[in-house]
Amino acid sequence: MKTLKSIIIIACLALPALKAVADEGMWLPQLLKDLNEGDMKKLGCKLSAEDIFSVNHSSLKDAIVLFGGGCTGEMVSNDGLLLTNHHCGYSSIQSHSSVEHNYLSNGFWAKNRSEELSNPGLTCTFVIRIENVTKQVLEGVSDTLNELARNKMIELKCKTIEAETIKGTGYQAKIKAYFYGIEFYMVVSETYKDVRLVGAPPESIGKFGGDTDNWMWPRHTGDFSVFRIYANEKNEPAEYAAGNKPYHPKNFLSISLKGYQKGDFTMTYGFPGKTFEYLTSQGIRLVTDQSNPLKIKIREKRLDIWTSAMKSSDKIHLQYSSKYAGISNYYKKFQGEDKGMRMMNTIAMKEDLENRFQDWAGKNKNREYINLLAGFKMNYEKLYPLQMENDLFTECAMGIELLSFANKFNNLVKISKDPASTDAQIKTEVELMKKESTRFFKDYDAPTDQKMLAALLKMYSETSKTNRPLLFDNIKINYDNNFTKYAKEIFKFSWLTNEKKVNDFLSNYEKGKCKKLQKDFGFILMDELVSNFKTNIAPGYNSVQVKLETLYREWIKGLREMQTERKFWPDANSTLRVAYGTVEPYKPYDGALYEIKTTLSGVIEKMDNTNPEFTVPDKLLALYNKKDFGQYAENGDIPVAFIATNHTTGGNSGSPLLNNEGQLLGLNFDTAWEGTLSNYHFTEERVRNISVDIRYVLFLIDKFGDAGYLLDEMKLVK
Repeated sequence: MKTLKSIIIIACLALPALKAVADEGMWLPQLLKDLNEGDMKKLGCKLSAEDIFSVNHSSLKDAIVLFGGGCTGEMVSNDGLLLTNHHCGYSSIQSHSSVEHNYLSNGFWAKNRSEELSNPGLTCTFVIRIENVTKQVLEGVSDTLNELARNKMIELKCKTIEAETIKGTGYQAKIKAYFYGIEFYMVVSETYKDVRLVGAPPESIGKFGGDTDNWMWPRHTGDFSVFRIYANEKNEPAEYAAGNKPYHPKNFLSISLKGYQKGDFTMTYGFPGKTFEYLTSQGIRLVTDQSNPLKIKIREKRLDIWTSAMKSSDKIHLQYSSKYAGISNYYKKFQGEDKGMRMMNTIAMKEDLENRFQDWAGKNKNREYINLLAGFKMNYEKLYPLQMENDLFTECAMGIELLSFANKFNNLVKISKDPASTDAQIKTEVELMKKESTRFFKDYDAPTDQKMLAALLKMYSETSKTNRPLLFDNIKINYDNNFTKYAKEIFKFSWLTNEKKVNDFLSNYEKGKCKKLQKDFGFILMDELVSNFKTNIAPGYNSVQVKLETLYREWIKGLREMQTERKFWPDANSTLRVAYGTVEPYKPYDGALYEIKTTLSGVIEKMDNTNPEFTVPDKLLALYNKKDFGQYAENGDIPVAFIATNHTTGGNSGSPLLNNEGQLLGLNFDTAWEGTLSNYHFTEERVRNISVDIRYVLFLIDKFGDAGYLLDEMKLVK
């Protein structure tokens, strides 16, 4: 189960939305009937709650998948065809690419099913049902238990319930906490493991605009890729096999060619990752004053080093493309969050809510709530220095590839040193590390990582203030604070940077060989930094999180008692959610007003073939010049992207953007920069989700990719 500790490590802290509006919220689909159906119909939705989510019959939920570990996809044919974002499929596309066959640069289109490419480790998960198990989980859990004992008891209960639920099935079950442990829901799901790449446009389309346009509107990015799910002869999940057949889903989406107008109803259906709706103003200060600025600074350094290396070599550019995109994405988002919260005066708005809460608690003599805000203040004061050390460790130490790779060997060392471990256990772990080694070295450049180690350790040393690793004193004394010299020595004497030596070590591994690993300079450095964090930072950090978790549970209980008319939605936690809104123009700041959509003409206007971010492929330009648009044009042009007021976040990438009849209008892929504060504070006038228009997707598949045969599988509504 996720605790507040893991939430903060992943995405730090955030703020609640203060005013409930129709477009705000990431709603549990099984509760739409009671909470949202009426509001949705007022906005123009023609679907019932049962049409959207049903356990008893096929519904839209059966066409929605959790794609990989952190995106959404949707089924668009009865033969397992699936759409998601280009950036969601990016690592798979990159894994199949080489300098000779660069599918990132050139795109990839299977001309028939035999050419579709398998992706080991890539999965697609369907939700079977969602159950409220709050009563079962909390039965016998006393309010007198301390937080650690409470969490342990709940964890054991959840494991028991999950195991009983899936006994004798091929399903998975996971119980997650909502509202900081006030409610618990169990998601029963089914995961398919044979997912093959069918098609993807080149980066010049799928990432058009690059980092410059990332998180921005207007946008002209064809952010999509095409995959297919395969199953065994019984239509059940199976590992990859040549004899597997295309999966036949319980439902797939119809695709609308009708487009949209200003004010039209839209709905997003997917797996948003993390929001932090109910945190206090102290948490926002931690984000805007310390955590985001520090992470921005560190990531900027990492990106600078990778940029230089990627420009020097086509091979390195390909190796680091996916890693660069991942770091760069949130580097810019952090900046947008800070800007948005300043513009909307989020802290002051949150403080106003807290003041009203304090007055309410006092007037109603709610003793359990009167001291709640004072408790938050005390614990956040303790958290500040610990959060800095946490961010330094995760962003600097674990941002060095050698150290993150060395850290993966810890379990092998642990098993090898355990007298009770068996040869079979060791063999299993060795095989896992062989696979990890293959993945690691495919996209690793040691000279680049050596520069990274020198730069990030220097930044770590200059910034760390609380329980600094003793390593930094050693570098000051023995290397005169010359981190470049120190990094050179680490890489000279670490064999963990050499693929052949690592493979030789693993191929002939025996228990006693872990001593060789423990003497490696890279492993020693990793172990010192990790040990310092676990000994001197994590205990205090975790202690504060435990106290905050209790406080937040009481905070939400109190808000519910105070705001009886408010519809409360639980923070996103990578479970299936519905968000809805309307297609609306965008006024991000004074003097600016943006229209609801962009077109292919805008792509051509931005074209600059001297700039990799704005290069337009010759074939796309030729199609534009000939106006060879087929059935996908509107008013003599191809719609490319559009915006709506749906509340989305990371994890919603690839989510279907549906019209009032549940037909596919586009694929959600981003949030407008000034509205990235929506994880903290939703504001209808500033928040816009950005989707690639499905007509641009179909045009590119058909006319650009010459893969029009794929459209024969789809149900197009004209």
